Parts: sequence; C-alpha cells; structure tokens
Amino acid sequence: MSTHKWMDIICAAAVLFSLLLSILFLNGERLGLQASASAMGYETRLFDTERVHTIDIVMDDWESFLETCENEEYAACAVVIDGESYHNLGIRAKGNTSLSAVSAMNSDRYSFKLEFDHYDSGRTYHGLDKLSLNNIIQDTTYLKDYLTYQLMGNFGAAAPLCSFVWITVNGQDWGLYLAVEGVEDAFLRRNYGNDSGELYKPDSMSFGGGRGNGQAFKLDALAENTEESPSSFHDFSERIPANPPSNEGFSNRDSPGGGFPGGFGGMGSDDVKLRYIDENPDSYSNIFQNAKTDISDADQTRLIASLKALSNGERLEEIVDVDAVLRYFVVHNFVCNGDSYTGSMVHNYYLYEKNGQLSMIPWDYNLAYGTFQSASASEAVNTPIDTPVSGGDSRPMVDWIFDHSEYAALYHQYFQEFLDTADIAGLISRTAEQIAPYVEKDPTRFYSFEEFETGVETLQSFCRLRAESVEGQLEGTIPSTEEGQTANASALVDASSITLSDMGTMNQGGGPGGGGQPVSFDGQETAAQAFPAWDRFSPGQPKGNHMESQSPETPPAPQDGSRFPAAPGASPDIVDKNAMLLSTVSIAVLLSGLLFAVRFRRRKR
Repeated sequence: MSTHKWMDIICAAAVLFSLLLSILFLNGERLGLQASASAMGYETRLFDTERVHTIDIVMDDWESFLETCENEEYAACAVVIDGESYHNLGIRAKGNTSLSAVSAMNSDRYSFKLEFDHYDSGRTYHGLDKLSLNNIIQDTTYLKDYLTYQLMGNFGAAAPLCSFVWITVNGQDWGLYLAVEGVEDAFLRRNYGNDSGELYKPDSMSFGGGRGNGQAFKLDALAENTEESPSSFHDFSERIPANPPSNEGFSNRDSPGGGFPGGFGGMGSDDVKLRYIDENPDSYSNIFQNAKTDISDADQTRLIASLKALSNGERLEEIVDVDAVLRYFVVHNFVCNGDSYTGSMVHNYYLYEKNGQLSMIPWDYNLAYGTFQSASASEAVNTPIDTPVSGGDSRPMVDWIFDHSEYAALYHQYFQEFLDTADIAGLISRTAEQIAPYVEKDPTRFYSFEEFETGVETLQSFCRLRAESVEGQLEGTIPSTEEGQTANASALVDASSITLSDMGTMNQGGGPGGGGQPVSFDGQETAAQAFPAWDRFSPGQPKGNHMESQSPETPPAPQDGSRFPAAPGASPDIVDKNAMLLSTVSIAVLLSGLLFAVRFRRRKR
C-alpha cells in the first residue's frame, strides 16, 4: 500500500512538471523570460568564413537586367550556392551613392540583393530570406566591411553574418563579392528568437539609389551649405558638394558634424539622430517610413516614449539595452566610420526596439577606418573615443554614455576588453591570404592587385596605430575628447606614415573615382581614362560583358539539357530548434505521465 501511495505521488509530480513546462513554454515572455536566439542552419553553410564560397547566378537575359539596374527593380533568377540550386528568386541592384557611381564608371559591377522569398513566401536558403552581395566599392582592401562585422560579432554585438563569395553568371566569372546576411526576418529570429521586436532603418538621405528613404533631405538645402550652386551638381556629384578637396585636404571637425566645404555636416534630421521631437508620429517619418517590420500605432507611440526618455536621460536601464549598445559603440568608435549615425550624414544603422528597449545594429562600413572624410591619417587614428560625434552635435543614442559617469566607466572597461581580446592583425592577415588569389583573378574589380596589397598593409598599420591611440586615451596619456586633443596635439599618435586613400576613400574607387585617380563627371574623362585597369577589356566590348573563362569552382552544368541545375528540394523553413525540443519534451513527459497513471490505476483496481 505504501508503494502505491508513492507511485501516485510520482505520477502526479510528473504530470504537474509537464504542465508547468508547457506553461513556461507558452507564456515565458509574459513571465519575464527572454526568448533565446534561434539556430537557423545557414550560419554554418554560406557564412562559414573558413573558405570562399561560390554563387552562380543563372538568368536568361543578364544583359537586359544590367541595363535596368539603376531602377532597382526585381527580376527573376536562379542561383547555385556551393552546389545547391534555388529557383525563382528575386534579384535587384542595391546601394545609395555606389549605385550611380558604378554606372558613372561605365562598369556593371553593381551590388545586388537576393530575396529568396520574393516570389515564393515559403522559400529560404536554410532559413535565410534576404542576402546582400556587396561589390567592394571604395575599398582597395576588400576587408573594411568584413573586418567590422567580424569584430562586432566576436565582441557580442548583434551583427550581420558575412563571407566572401566568388560570383559567376551563367557559368562565367564575374568577381569576388562580400555576401552579407540581410537584416530582416531571418536575422531577427537568429538573434532575438521567434517573438522578436520592431526593426527600423532610419534615413533622411533621400537623394536616390536606395529604397525606402525618408523625406527630410533636400538638395537645395545642401547647396546652401556648400560653396557650389545646385546647377554645378551632376549625377553622382549632386549627392555631395561638387569637386570636394582630396581626403587629406579637409577636416570633419571644422563645423558641427561637418567636413565638406561650407559645413556639409549635420544634415541628418532630428528623427534619424534619434532625438525626441514631439508626440506626433508624423514628426518621425524618416524612422516609421523606413520600418522593416509591420508596425502599429501602439508601436509608434512606444518608440516615441522611449526616444523622449532617452533624450531626457530617464529610465536608461529600461529604454536602452545597455550591454548591447555599449558593445556596438566600442567597435563602432574603434573603426572610425564617418558615414554612420555618429557622422555628418547620420545613416547606415538599424534601430531595434522590443518592449520599449532600444539597441543598434551595424550596417555599411566600406568607408570606415577614416576613409570617409578625415583630414589626415593622424586625425582619424586619434579620433577621440569620448566625443565620437564631431563638433558636439547631439546624438542621444550615444550621449547617454558620457552623460553618466558609471556608464562612461563601463564603456571604458568594455573598450579595454575589446583591445585585449580582438585579434585584429591576425584576422586581417588570414583573410587577406584567403582571398588574394580571387582578387588577383577578379575580372571586374575596381582596383589593381597591387593596390589591394597596399591597401591591406595600410589597414594593418591603421588598426595598430588606432589601438595604440585608444590605449593611450584609456590610460589618460592621450586626450579622449575633441577639446582635449585640440589643446594638446603633441600627445597624439603620429600616423603620417600612412595614406588613407590607399585603402579606398569617398572620392576614389567608383565614387567618384577609380584606381586611385579622380573621375570627372563633366563628360570629358571616361572611366577607362581614369582607371587604366579597364584597358584589359577590349574597346569594342559591350558594357556588362566583362566575364572571363569559367572558374574551376563553378558548379557543373546540368546534364539534362536545361539551363537550370536540378533543385535539391525546397529549402527548410525557419525553425527554432530549441523551442521545438522544449515543446516535444514537454508533450512527451505529459503524455507519458498520464499514460502511466491510467495504467497504474487500472492495475490497482
């Protein structure tokens, strides 16, 4: 009889445990439990960084597609990724200034966006829905984006995955690109779980080339802040002041957020600076019109309330993911990217919000490492870590760190941790060695192989000197503010031995320039004249036909006579494996407990 009593208790406990497990699974968020990130599947495939991957774009009329790339309209294609084929995808060109710059160079080496689910909402690449293929413009090193994303991810910031890919088109070589995980649904699930929050890409730079840009930026407003009139702007040059001086010839500290003649800085609107304006959602059009998730009125109200608290320095632990944002800004401020939230144009970042709490997600670092608009290498290398926004312009998402001594101290602690743990030199060396053979044979590259080698060496030197400067700023031997550095310039690290333009800059390598030489947009100079490397293409060769012989890595052609390789089957849906496991275990325990209890009670009777 005693045994029977204990068995009753055991059965009841098993049933109770399974019920509690089910309740936690179904209501964990409400009970304060954080959703775990999901293992998707694509992370260890395309984004395995131990090798260069292959992507073959298969398209019936590639030449016609190239002719319409500046329209950013989707066309259907198939792709073969490391031997796996996927049909009926959407492909379009992407970019802001780079899109027009590529065309102005008489090149077809556009950046592309692949949408696996554009025509079929259920199609993914092992869980991945969107993929960017970056053309490495304005970057002789091929590494600036890749290095930054790797540093971000390794330091614990939510950053897109990336890897190098050798692209072929219909089996013919096209070039070495950087594949970057799209910051959309799959990214959110991978980093934040199935019940993720809202995602925005604030931007007021509505001067063309990019989709979903906002309303605030106007060309005539830019002209008022430059020495040139609107009539002198032409094509790409209408996006920046006409004929800016060389990258080593002007400073980004001459005016608040400035850097271009006459004060080109501080153009971003208040909403993209994440300042509180008022309670009207229409005042934040450059945020809400650039939402990447479906948002409601309640979502807008909640975000505005968070921006108000942020601007007032209130409830910071509630409205800022302190750890995530500090880690983001440590790496961001190390790599010195003026083409960003802390720069003059105030864009190239994602804003993530969940239950009123905000964090930042990195994007677009091809002009980092001082190559956007720094006056000199020494200025860039010594960029003050405690005043990362030039001229003191207010950026609430970073201001809160320095407005409170405890957060500033934690920021310094994280910066020291980054310097102690990041193997920047090793990462650069290993990756450069890995991609060098592909750079050398790249038929559409913007720079020569010799310029690539020089760029990598310069990037290594820049990062070494930058680490030396930051170390001194943390120790107090080098001023960590703009004001302090102005008063004590002799304490700064000397970086005069390197030239920033050797890494590719804003006015080189396709925007506006190529091969280290300036490109004129008045019709008097062609890309071939400005960049002699283009001579390897025959003079009569039509635009867009810059492809050489088939690469050894190219997947074999189909044997059935069709143009499209046989598909291996539908790619798996996005699955949260942890959730499935928890659910399965919970149900199994519940059913087992009930079955055991019923059978035992029958025997007892």
